[in-house]
Amino acid sequence: MIGLFPEFEPALPELVLVVGAMVLLMIGAHRGDGATGRAMIYAVALLVLSGVVVALMPQEKTVAFGGSFVVDDFARFLKLLAVTGSIGALVMSADFLKEPERRKFEYPILILFSTAGMLMLISAADLIALYLALELMNLALYVVAAFDRDNVRSTEAGLKYFVLGALSSGMLLYGASLIYGFTGTVNFAAIAQAAAAGGATGEGASIGLTIGLIFLFAGLCFKVSAVPFHMWTPDVYQGAPTPITAFFAAAPKVAAIAVFLRVSLAAFPDIKPQWQQIIVFVAIASMGLGAFAAIGQRNIKRLMAYSSIGHMGFALVGLAAGSAEGVQGVLVYMAIYVAMTLGTFACIIAMRRGNKPFEEIGDLAGLASTNPTQAFFLAMLLFSLAGIPPLAGFFAKYFVFLAAIHAGLYILAVLGVLASVVGCYYYLMIVKIMYFDEPAPAFDRMDNGLRFVLGATGLFVILFAAEPGPLVEAAAAAAKSLF
Repeated sequence: MIGLFPEFEPALPELVLVVGAMVLLMIGAHRGDGATGRAMIYAVALLVLSGVVVALMPQEKTVAFGGSFVVDDFARFLKLLAVTGSIGALVMSADFLKEPERRKFEYPILILFSTAGMLMLISAADLIALYLALELMNLALYVVAAFDRDNVRSTEAGLKYFVLGALSSGMLLYGASLIYGFTGTVNFAAIAQAAAAGGATGEGASIGLTIGLIFLFAGLCFKVSAVPFHMWTPDVYQGAPTPITAFFAAAPKVAAIAVFLRVSLAAFPDIKPQWQQIIVFVAIASMGLGAFAAIGQRNIKRLMAYSSIGHMGFALVGLAAGSAEGVQGVLVYMAIYVAMTLGTFACIIAMRRGNKPFEEIGDLAGLASTNPTQAFFLAMLLFSLAGIPPLAGFFAKYFVFLAAIHAGLYILAVLGVLASVVGCYYYLMIVKIMYFDEPAPAFDRMDNGLRFVLGATGLFVILFAAEPGPLVEAAAAAAKSLF
């Protein structure tokens, strides 16, 4: 098929996922929920195959489908990261789907469709492709958030995410329509030319374009759970089943940050002063809320929700710099963030006694006595999330703060460092509970998938300082391709 239609070659990774998901859907419809185990294996295999296809694609920049789809080093880097996040989340879901009432073959299929939407979103080069990809990703996320239908909290999480997600999509679409109205095009490159001309000669057009940009950014802020559009995050993280929360926290954030970067720097490079103000405010507000709101949390999933809000604020510091160095910092940050998030959620999923999940931070008391290996890796991941050297999280923050300093955003960098120091409190509190409190009853034995994810991510954050070069160089090449 690809040989007959070479124009489809740039979208081959997406086609692998979509066609594979439809085949699995037919198999599941024929065999019922008994096909869930095999569907999980095939879904992981399809994700791996899609990642291999991304890695083997030609290195030169390719534009397809009338300029609405672009494949460059930036897209390849983030597609591999999104696929990795989806694989990790799916591997951690294996034990969750073993229970009879949760054995639904649709789950891995929905993950595949959502991941296909993420890959399309990362390559979107016009407003129509952006919206279509965003909705393909989101529609599957709405369903998986409410996947545990017998759980009131899961159903509530799905409903909240759907309602607020529809609102944010409407805001994004309204902003896109304004941008199209004032520029006469939906293509990012053409919008950049029109924005430059409007900014120089047409004050009315420039104001209208800025208003459209604000609405567009509002929709994108919701997708990355940045302040002030973060309100869905704590409730959805707490209400959704924990393996699904892990998926929410990792892969979709990569795609949302990717389109945030591409829209800002490819479509609006000449009106950077306007959107830079927005990004600086959002970054400061997100870092501040993430630092202070998590302090009083006792549910570890809600704590991770506020932690995620804070980390998206740190990532946006690199975008605020508006430079290739800033984009490189964001890419390094997101790669490390995905690893830290997956590893931490592997430990949270493993908080089970008698096959019953526990989510309170106090349930981790004395974990160092009952399971020293799990406690050690979780402590390393928490130290990394806090940004303590020489772990990977320190370097993630170092690159974005350095880019902000080089861009002259000194106040933003200082506030980021202060927010990071405040955030250390709740990470270190968990470590203190694990190592110094009276031991609680031991958790059940971790399954192989969770142990693999925890071990891989834990070693990554510990050993990153020994050889940061490959990731940093790949991120630098990806960042340059965006300019």
